[in-house]
Amino acid sequence: MKLMAPLTAALLALAATFAYAAPPAQGVTKNEIVIGSIQDLSGPIAGFGKQVRLGMILRVDEVNEQGGVNGRKIKLLVEDAAYDPKKAVLAAQKLVNQDKIFAMVAHIGTAQNNAAMPVQFEKNVINFFPVTASRDMYEPFHRLKYSFAVPYFDQMRTAIPKLVKEKNAKKVCALYQDDDFGLEVLKGAEAGLKTMQMELAEKTSYKRGATDFSSQVARMKAAGCDFVVLGTIIRETIGTIGEARKTGFSPTFLGSSATYTDLIHKLGGKAMDGLYATMGTQHPYLDEASQPIRFWATKYKTKFNEDPTVFSVYGYNAIDAFVRAAQKAGANLTTDTFIKAMDTMVIPPDIFGSPEATFTATKRLGSDLSRLSQLQDGRWKIVSDYVRP
Repeated sequence: MKLMAPLTAALLALAATFAYAAPPAQGVTKNEIVIGSIQDLSGPIAGFGKQVRLGMILRVDEVNEQGGVNGRKIKLLVEDAAYDPKKAVLAAQKLVNQDKIFAMVAHIGTAQNNAAMPVQFEKNVINFFPVTASRDMYEPFHRLKYSFAVPYFDQMRTAIPKLVKEKNAKKVCALYQDDDFGLEVLKGAEAGLKTMQMELAEKTSYKRGATDFSSQVARMKAAGCDFVVLGTIIRETIGTIGEARKTGFSPTFLGSSATYTDLIHKLGGKAMDGLYATMGTQHPYLDEASQPIRFWATKYKTKFNEDPTVFSVYGYNAIDAFVRAAQKAGANLTTDTFIKAMDTMVIPPDIFGSPEATFTATKRLGSDLSRLSQLQDGRWKIVSDYVRP
């Protein structure tokens, strides 16, 4: 009996340890961290989705070649939602419930993220660095939300007063996509104008996927607009400006970071020159003066046989930030340890000109700084410093 008592106590202590040990995190094994992403690979912004995916793959491969994160390799699973919120829900259900991902990283699209997040949050899956600048990505506060993109609202609110004054514009109008993304741009424009005691002279919208913008352009031209805010993405930007050029309508055009892409001038040609866009991360041209950007861009092109874009950088940086946090969380990677790591995270400025990003237990947006670029001779040129809202 004397020998049994210590043995019984030891067994009870061991049982208690197992009873109260935290369950292993979904998507984390001894050798692997499984993460997911939802992209548009076949819809209206498939160009963006493909670029984000390749940027993510580049960084994942780099990390895995260096031994992974605390001994674990990263496994990246990507689903196509074709920029459709309903398909985004189905994709999220597959990644979360079947593939058992640890985190959703760099999911593209505002409406798509809003549709998918409830599926993730039900299973304690983090929404990490979505590729959309909507305030919904960090507000209202949720412990599983982390955002890197300066909100469309803040981009417009800070850029419009400066540019309207510089151009001496008298009638500011807006064309926007009739969804969560477009409304964020519109609200930011209205807030920026309010600081100048101005209002939009005209606003007109279009449905997601539209290809004809003649009626909207005619409406803004008839209103005498000399400054147009664009809540548009790729083909809508090209279609709108192209229609304006054809009809002799020549206002100053300002888009959000959603228009800051090489696809605008590659697909739209010379007619796109003059377009302004807000941005926070620099486009990586292969002949960029910055040697680190040139080196990175050449590495990307060697691997994928195509030029990188700023959306490639978004994907690359999202994985890089995830790796920083997972590394900091240590060998015992769980949702809670990852969150604890992120809540003291400082991501320094990168080679692409992105400003420092900081996170805390109550601050889930890394940075609110943006600046202006303009298309000049078929190339984006930075034309302003960072401005804080």
